[in-house]
Amino acid sequence: MGRLVAVSNRVADPRNMAAGGLAVALGEALRATGGLWFGWSGKIVETAQGGTPGEGELHLQHAGNVALATVDLCRDDHDAYYLGYSNGVLWPVFHYRIDLADFDSGHLNIYRRVNQLFARKLAPLLKPDDVIWIHDYHLIPLAAELRAMGCGQRMGFFLHIPLPPPPILAAIPQHEWLMRALFAYDLIGFQSQTDVEHFARYAQNEAHAEPMGEHRYRAFHRTVRAQAFPIGIDVDEFVALGKADEAQETYEMMMAQYHRRRLLLGVDRLDYSKGLPQRLKAFQTLLAEYPENRSSATLIQIAAPSRESVDAYADLRREMEGLSGAINGEYGELDWMPVRYIHRTTSRKRLPGLCRASRVALVTPLRDGMNLVAKEFIAAQDPDDPGVLVLSRFAGAAEQLKEALLVNPYDTNGTAQAIQQALHMPLAERQARHRKLLESIRAQDVHWWSREFLRTLEGMEGG
Repeated sequence: MGRLVAVSNRVADPRNMAAGGLAVALGEALRATGGLWFGWSGKIVETAQGGTPGEGELHLQHAGNVALATVDLCRDDHDAYYLGYSNGVLWPVFHYRIDLADFDSGHLNIYRRVNQLFARKLAPLLKPDDVIWIHDYHLIPLAAELRAMGCGQRMGFFLHIPLPPPPILAAIPQHEWLMRALFAYDLIGFQSQTDVEHFARYAQNEAHAEPMGEHRYRAFHRTVRAQAFPIGIDVDEFVALGKADEAQETYEMMMAQYHRRRLLLGVDRLDYSKGLPQRLKAFQTLLAEYPENRSSATLIQIAAPSRESVDAYADLRREMEGLSGAINGEYGELDWMPVRYIHRTTSRKRLPGLCRASRVALVTPLRDGMNLVAKEFIAAQDPDDPGVLVLSRFAGAAEQLKEALLVNPYDTNGTAQAIQQALHMPLAERQARHRKLLESIRAQDVHWWSREFLRTLEGMEGG
């Protein structure tokens, strides 16, 4: 294939495996083609270069044979593009939370302007045979801006978060403009088949797109292919991480400190999409309805800080602190704390040891594009004595991980029953479920994801 050009809101050194995420997913393909990775520098300048709004400085450097190109943003542009529109409108709506979206903020024009800025900075760096892979909701209109500048390269887009059904999408002011922008791509990748179905319904009902077969739809004088490419993890890398010193030390420490307890584990960002209050209430119900778990089961809930300047996140933090305090106050003993609530980021190097020491993982978001913690928990388990994954049916991972205990996180009693089942599941059943789950995450790991998306995009003709 031609040179891969990856575009994302943030750029990382693809040689740094510890960075996780896109660094692992894209590093292999970028290195294979001597590729280019483009995005925001992470630097906010109080006034843009030359005093002109939106004209941030371009920085070029190399990480091995991969070129890294990044652009600074001025404060006003960053706040409106990233905080205002991307995370104030698109994030809540795409996670089905219309009630939390700030539709009156007026940030849409700057969201467009920053995407135009990125297009102006990126276009001169492109070669005719480049294959361009653009990532996530921050950059939906980027292909349309590049097309308007005459760029005819193959362009793919991957949405890492969920796509809601048409009635929710249609709540976004000027949602038609967003849909038209998506049709500037040749290939759109989604996390799940559910997301693909939502796109197909929206495209046909709102944009009057014509189905062309083979996942293709035609509207606005362009044909786009929409397909599910569920993202995975690097299973072998995570297994190796679990054998390293920090993970082993964490495992041994947890086993020593909690040798009389059965551990339940939640690892999330503090975000309203993760279903954290509902999870604590389900655990509270478990203790109330199944008293044999008192002084026996301990929930360790890690909630990494996230956007704490936003009111909805500050409210969520207060609710979590109140719930964990109430549960501990009602059920705690001198030698047992039911909930260990930790509002800090945990080192990724320690995560495999924490997962392996846990009998149950609670991955119960109200809505999630994929959720890789579920897959990391599976990879970290001892196959001879594995833990059990309790997984929300509303996580994209649920389409693949059918051997997990699937729950409706809004159903407090049902989730508590599933946790009880997980805590008392026989060894043979745990082993059988884990074996199939491990096969699934190995079959569609992060390398499969990158390879399949790029193979599909490479084989397409421009729309």
